[in-house]
Amino acid sequence: MTGFINLYKPSGLTSFRCVSKVRGITGEKKAGHCGTLDPMAEGVLPIMLGGATRFLEFLPDSTKSYRAVMRLGMTTDTLDITGEVLSESEVSAGLSEVVAAAEKYKGDIMQIPPMYSALNKDGVKLYKLARQGKEVEREPRPATISRLEVSGTENENEYSLEIECSSGTYVRTLIDDIGRDLGCGAAMTALTRTFAAGFNVADSVTLEQLEENPSACIISVEEALNAYPAAFVSDGQAHRFINGGDLNLERIKECKVNGLYRVYNNDRFLGIGRADISENNLEFCRVYQER
Repeated sequence: MTGFINLYKPSGLTSFRCVSKVRGITGEKKAGHCGTLDPMAEGVLPIMLGGATRFLEFLPDSTKSYRAVMRLGMTTDTLDITGEVLSESEVSAGLSEVVAAAEKYKGDIMQIPPMYSALNKDGVKLYKLARQGKEVEREPRPATISRLEVSGTENENEYSLEIECSSGTYVRTLIDDIGRDLGCGAAMTALTRTFAAGFNVADSVTLEQLEENPSACIISVEEALNAYPAAFVSDGQAHRFINGGDLNLERIKECKVNGLYRVYNNDRFLGIGRADISENNLEFCRVYQER
């Protein structure tokens, strides 16, 4: 079974465990996910099956969107509600102060990754070091937050954040930084990923829905890549392409600009190529295979 599943990950399961469950439901041993979600988080977790795993780097959108809940007046060792409480403080800030504090994080920023993260330090996951009570120096990493909207909730000192950001952005760190700026601390109490790798939460399926009808939940590789234009090649060009050869653009009329193209021979999807107009060349990138 080859393709993508736009899975709605439930809170309480690790991303790895979700992949394991999908393997069991579909019977496909070769599987992986596109971007880890914390166990407490829920929402979009794209799963790759079979030959789809070869196309991860070509998924067209690296932007991610989240809906988070921030509680002011507390800090924890994990920066979220699952961790040990480190401090509790009085809160004097209201909505206008929170909005103003969040404003400075729009655009290009630098973040220090949390200790409770899946990043490696000398070959060891940071969260494993954190569980041993160790804290190591982490280099700041660039992130881009293109949208950050704050609104109140029914609960006092809790605020909802709508975030659109680059891949690699840590929402927990963002919330912790806002809490520090406000002088009262903050922790994340809920997180839902609403968009990732071109997949939207509105189209996602639950594990229960997947169990009911696995084949109906499969998104083909060419559909997942439909943001790229199609280019059609002859039988001879198709043979060369699937064997890793580049193609001359003079015979491919669809390639008018530089960039990635879905390559077809009649109705058969062959894979992904990259057009270079100046070199008159369609570079082989990846061939489609079921496995």
